[in-house]
Amino acid sequence: MNYIFNHQCNISEKKVLDAIKHFETKGVLFGNGDRNKIKLYEVDGFTINIKSFKVPNFINKVAYKYFRKSKARRSFEYAKILESKGIGTPEPIMYLENFNWLGLQDSYYVSQHLDCDLTFRELVEIPEYPSNDSILRQFTKFSFDLHQKGIEFKDHSPGNTLIKQGEHSDYQFFLVDLNRMNFHDTMSFELRMKNLSRLTPKRSMVEVMSDEYSKCSGIAYEKIFTLMWHYTEDFQKKYHRKIALKKKFKFWKR
Repeated sequence: MNYIFNHQCNISEKKVLDAIKHFETKGVLFGNGDRNKIKLYEVDGFTINIKSFKVPNFINKVAYKYFRKSKARRSFEYAKILESKGIGTPEPIMYLENFNWLGLQDSYYVSQHLDCDLTFRELVEIPEYPSNDSILRQFTKFSFDLHQKGIEFKDHSPGNTLIKQGEHSDYQFFLVDLNRMNFHDTMSFELRMKNLSRLTPKRSMVEVMSDEYSKCSGIAYEKIFTLMWHYTEDFQKKYHRKIALKKKFKFWKR
């Protein structure tokens, strides 16, 4: 077993380890658990979130032991980097990996659980959501800040930004599902626009985001919208093609 614990958090290391030990029999399931399973626990007056990553296949078992960092370890380390750069994410508490002679058996990422008011998905699915335009513009400023700090959040998709309302009409944004990130000294314009391509299929939302990104960056709206919409359409085509292939494969599998 290999783990790192964040001793700056006011939570018992022993109790967190015990929660992981009894992960299969205790805790409250959070979400559907289709791939990775998340459970919530009450520890020392805090709600903690333990994510158990799907058991890797044979090749990845070996890779995660000898050649690559596990998803749990990357999640923890990337959360610490985000904190150091002033980017919101639930406080990282621990990562833990279990190995055997073959490779990685299972792994866990633990963070404080954050009760959010909404995710970006609500902005996509509920056009009449209160303050939709304001939240979208503030989210775009948040994304621009990520890019300015060289953070390429590769899973920048609708469910991976938690949103909390602060005082008045201000909103705070917190990234989750952190195991796929790149950190750059600078990000090119093309990389920035591609990084925003997975968020929404709606042209009207891309127009608002382009307008706000233009205000933040000083780059012409037309240039931003043209490239952001190009990458958005390209992603949507690939996404729906992938879904169609999965359905066809499942049909033949039957």
